[in-house]
Amino acid sequence: MQTMANSNKRKAAMTFIGVFVALVADGMDLQILSVSLPSLMQDLHLSKVMAGSLATWTLVGMGAGGILAGWMSDRIGRVKVLAGALFLFSFCTLVLAFTNSYWQFIVMRCISGFGLGAVYVVGNMLAAEFVSTERRTTILATLQAGWSVGYVVAAILSAHILPDYGWRPMFMAAALPGLASFWMLRYLTDSPSWLESRKIKEVKKENEFAIIWSDKKIRRTFLLWAAACVIYLFGYYGAATWLPSYIVKDLGVDLKSMGFYIAGTYTAMILGKVISGLLADKFGRRAMFTFGVFSTALIMPFLVKYATPDSVAYLLMIFGLFYGIPTGIQATYMAESFPTNVRGTAVGTSFNLGRIGSFISPIFIGAIATQHSVGAGIALLGVAYGIVGVITAFFIYEKMYDPKKVTASFAELPEGSTPKGV
Repeated sequence: MQTMANSNKRKAAMTFIGVFVALVADGMDLQILSVSLPSLMQDLHLSKVMAGSLATWTLVGMGAGGILAGWMSDRIGRVKVLAGALFLFSFCTLVLAFTNSYWQFIVMRCISGFGLGAVYVVGNMLAAEFVSTERRTTILATLQAGWSVGYVVAAILSAHILPDYGWRPMFMAAALPGLASFWMLRYLTDSPSWLESRKIKEVKKENEFAIIWSDKKIRRTFLLWAAACVIYLFGYYGAATWLPSYIVKDLGVDLKSMGFYIAGTYTAMILGKVISGLLADKFGRRAMFTFGVFSTALIMPFLVKYATPDSVAYLLMIFGLFYGIPTGIQATYMAESFPTNVRGTAVGTSFNLGRIGSFISPIFIGAIATQHSVGAGIALLGVAYGIVGVITAFFIYEKMYDPKKVTASFAELPEGSTPKGV
């Protein structure tokens, strides 16, 4: 018994390290595309519209990959899907460094995005199923910090590599942590809860989407999370896309200083994620997530109203602290919202349907900026965060299922009992 417990602890530790490195690769890749755009435009002779579409096709690939990978992880296991996604992402990202045309880059970028979306969804679920409820948000929030670490690493690399060597070595560098994570995770086994869930599924042979839709309470939670994710990612990606332009165009800050300010913002996000994870384990997922989105809703217009070239660096660090809270808690909150046998499908689909918001938001702010200013568009994103806060505060319960345990549906709970938080 002791040997098995020690083995599970080792698996949990290796899972944590492997997923953390995978999320570093995820963050690096997204930021590298952003900082490499000017160089890409010059070398591949891209128009502004073509350059903008690179991010769009990345998100399309991530959305499709996240949904398919979530469903596949319920069918064949979290580890197999995660390892395959890491290899796919790393290989295609490496190939990007050798592309010579817009269409070559687009195809490989979309496929690598497919792997990226899978890594985020499945990696977090795998980790959630190895961690106890008492420490789950702390651990998963620390994992989310890996994503922000990747952004910071990419910003530092860009200062040293881009000016002298261009964009190609940047994508080579982005492939390395993905390959390292693949090496660490490739021989791990799935969590005990998934393995037990699989035994039940072999007997019942049920379709995951059918289970979600036929169970009224699971369906309700799924639809609420899908709506919340659309609105949340609308706000999140709008700010992430346009903050650099706001700093430069609205405030008149030079490009070099802007880079440092953005790095400071993401460094503060790391702190915000870790602290919020600790507090969420103490005070609850729903309370901290809702606090995070409402705080961000207020800080966005505050930032725009009071930021000056002299104060923006400090205000962005405060903004980053609150901006990181929801991202630090969401993975745990969602993982505990669904039973093991449909967790991958439900989380992967509801979260990645939310990418509809991420497609629309940059265009929305661009339209606002045309009539008013970039700052005005960012301030309006606070409304989106406020709506998400209302949804979670009143409608999405917490700790409905423990990912370390096997509960196939609400119907399998003891008669008269209710999941925690309902």
